[in-house]
Amino acid sequence: MPRNTAPKTKKLESMNLTALRARYREVVGEETRSPNKKFLIRRIEESLAAQKRHSPTRRATAAAPSAPPAPAARAATSDEGTQPASQYGRFAGMSLEALQAKYREVVGRPTGSSDIPYLKWKIREAEAGRVPVGPRPEREVKVREDGKRVIPLSFDAEDLAVLDKAWRDAGIPSRTRFFMRAVHRELTAMGATEAAARFAPKEEE
Repeated sequence: MPRNTAPKTKKLESMNLTALRARYREVVGEETRSPNKKFLIRRIEESLAAQKRHSPTRRATAAAPSAPPAPAARAATSDEGTQPASQYGRFAGMSLEALQAKYREVVGRPTGSSDIPYLKWKIREAEAGRVPVGPRPEREVKVREDGKRVIPLSFDAEDLAVLDKAWRDAGIPSRTRFFMRAVHRELTAMGATEAAARFAPKEEE
């Protein structure tokens, strides 16, 4: 394992699920609802490693001779004096907006990522067939034998532990009963009395 991997992993492990999903969105460029912190950390580290491997700076450094480059080989600056994006390859001169549009065209879904090396890498990977393309499939909703549907709810593990302690301390018999009561109370407060009636607490035996 590279020497600098452990500190990064430790930092990611210290994040709660909400912060980790935000970091996932920033690095991977996609939304996720996964509650699996190990999966999120692994994907973040893989994306960071891939970005580093494919970054133009890394490739240019590896290929550069020991002598300093000739003045003519230096990248020109814009009229404002800022350093432009990579000046070689088929992505040369493409703005962030153009790369995001190309990502949407090739990968088949929009991205909120502003990481240019990552966008270039993902476009190349999609064109080579090494990553899934197209819209993310919706999770299939499970239907039980009694006709009831199971909907996904995800919470940070620490938050869920606090929540469970609260309803147990209040004498509520189950988590399901707690959520039913909460939904009934919220619908009633909204004035949706007909909908609220469907979630009215049953008499305790």
